[in-house]
Amino acid sequence: MPFDLPDLRLYLHILDPGNITAGAARSHLSLAAASARIRAMEASLGIDFLERGRRGVTPTPVGKALAQHARVLLQQAERMQQDLADYAQGVKGQGRLLCNTTAITEYLPEVLAEFLQRHANLDIDLQELPSARITHALRQGAADIGIVSDAVDTSDLQTRAFRDDPLVLILPLEHPLSGLSEVSFSDTLRHDFVGLRADSALAVYLEEQALHAGARMQIRIRADGFDGVMRMVASGAGIAIVPLAALERAPLPTCKSLALNEPWARRKLLLCAREFSALPSYARALLDTLSDA
Repeated sequence: MPFDLPDLRLYLHILDPGNITAGAARSHLSLAAASARIRAMEASLGIDFLERGRRGVTPTPVGKALAQHARVLLQQAERMQQDLADYAQGVKGQGRLLCNTTAITEYLPEVLAEFLQRHANLDIDLQELPSARITHALRQGAADIGIVSDAVDTSDLQTRAFRDDPLVLILPLEHPLSGLSEVSFSDTLRHDFVGLRADSALAVYLEEQALHAGARMQIRIRADGFDGVMRMVASGAGIAIVPLAALERAPLPTCKSLALNEPWARRKLLLCAREFSALPSYARALLDTLSDA
């Protein structure tokens, strides 16, 4: 084979965000080194794997085929490592867990830290993605386990309940909407928002819901994390939509929360995989921990 497992891993790291710079960072390479490795892979077969454009990269038809084979090979390599871990000092398995914004920030830090303490031979590749992209990655074999909103189609995946995760509107006490007991999302779109960073899974999801409502969110400022968003709302910068779990963790006496009367806001989070029984042993251990959390 004209390229090795690190080459394949780099290639998949580039495909996930559709960006060579981001893929290079995930592979701990410089942009120049990552670009050179991809060019060498293409030159070895005389075929382009990526179409390059101003907005990033997309796989060519042969690039899509390479991605499918790369995922299978890397999964087999991870399973081999785990099977040998009992016989070799220092060999580690790595489970890939894809989650939405709330799961990563509100539910997983302590759970995953405890898991890693109890499993010294395991690592976790944790990545935040919108739920629809997570289910797509699972179907393609690009991850072991996902945590997604029940709003996405999981009919061809296996699922387990993880958490109730309703979204609420938070706003300053003197805001024009503060006299209501609940509010529709479309009514909020006439007001200024404080948002999460634009590439966060929840920000992407809310922008999609706004487009379905025929409008755009008026984002005055973005913050990196729910704590920053809520503090800005408390100081009068605008309104925001956050998980109820984030508000319960850090109550804001100068803010009011309102229920959103939208079905998608009364969401539940699900653990999902292509087939739970087919997961490698390290991923099953992670699944059991998440199921019991």
